Amino acid sequence: MASDLDDLVGFLASPSPQLKKAAVDIVQGLTGSEDGIRVLTSKSSQLFVPLLNLINDPQEIAQPAAEALVNLSQENSSVDDFLKAGAVEKVMELVGKPGCCINRLLIMMLVNLTQVESGAKRLLQEGDEKLAGLHVSRLVRFFCRFSGNEEGQDAFEHVAAILVNITRHVSGRKLILDQSRGLFKQILPQIDSRSLIRRQGVAGTVRNCCFEAEDDLPSLLLASSFLWPALLLPLAGKRAYREEDTSKMPLELATPLSFERDAEEDPQVRIEAADALYLIALQEGGRRAIWNVNGPRILQVGYEDEEDPKVMEAYERLGSLFVQESLDVEEGGFVQESS
Repeated sequence: MASDLDDLVGFLASPSPQLKKAAVDIVQGLTGSEDGIRVLTSKSSQLFVPLLNLINDPQEIAQPAAEALVNLSQENSSVDDFLKAGAVEKVMELVGKPGCCINRLLIMMLVNLTQVESGAKRLLQEGDEKLAGLHVSRLVRFFCRFSGNEEGQDAFEHVAAILVNITRHVSGRKLILDQSRGLFKQILPQIDSRSLIRRQGVAGTVRNCCFEAEDDLPSLLLASSFLWPALLLPLAGKRAYREEDTSKMPLELATPLSFERDAEEDPQVRIEAADALYLIALQEGGRRAIWNVNGPRILQVGYEDEEDPKVMEAYERLGSLFVQESLDVEEGGFVQESS
C-alpha cells in the first residue's frame, strides 16, 4: 500500500497528461471517504506540492485536483502542511485570473485553511509590512464585483466565510476596519445579497468587527451610512413604517422602511445583526448613535413581528441597554425617547 501510494504521488508530477489525469482522479476519489483522507494525509509532505501544482493545469486535471484539495484541507491537522507547501500563495496567484474555472473551489480551500489561526495569519500576510493585507483586499474586490453569473453561479460567495474567519483575530479586524483601505464599506452592502452565504458571512464579519467596539467605535461609525442599513434593516420586519418614524431616520433607512419589503428570513443573520448592535450599544457613543437614527423604534417594530425565540432573546438583550438609560418603557420591551 505504501509503495502504491508513493507511485500515485509520483504520477501526479508525470509529464504525461494521461497519467496525471488518472492519478488525480484516484486521489480525488480517495478524498471522498475518511479512510481515504487518512491514508493520503499520511503522505501530506510529499502529496500536497504536486497536487497544488495541478491547479494550473487544464480544467480536466485542475478540477479534480482542486476538489481533492478542498476535501483534504478540511482536516485542521493538515493545515500546517498545506502552508508549508505554499497553498495560500499558489491559490492567490491563480484565483480571479481570466479563464480560471475553479475559483469557487479555490475560495473554499481558503475557507478551510483560515479556520486555523496559522492559515488566517498567512492569508493576512502578517509580518510582511509591504504586502500585508493585499491578499484580503483582492478577495474583497472579487467578492463585491462578482456576485453571480447568468446561471446563478456565485464563485466568490464563500469569501464571506473567509472574512468571518480572519476577523476572529485582532489583525483581521484591524485590516477590515482600516479606513485607508475602505474594505468595511465595500463589504457592508452585501448584507442585501440574494445569497444566504453572503448575508450570513457579512453579518458574522460585522459582529466580529464589533468585538472591541470600545476602541473601534470611531471606525465603525465612520461607515454609519452603510452600517445602520446592514444591521437595522434585517431586524426591521417587513411592515411599512409611519412617516412620523421615518422622518427621524437618515434616507438610507427611511427610504426602504417607507414600503413593505421582504423580511430577512434567516435567523442567524438576524441574531448576528442584533449581537453587533448590542456590542456597539454597550458604548455610550454607540447608544447615542443608534438613538440618532431612531434605531430603538426599528427594533420595537421588528420585535413585535418576530417569532423565533432565539432571535427574540437577542432583541431583548439589546433592548435592555436602552431601558437602562431611564427612558420610557413601551409595550413590547423597547423604549422610545420621551416627548
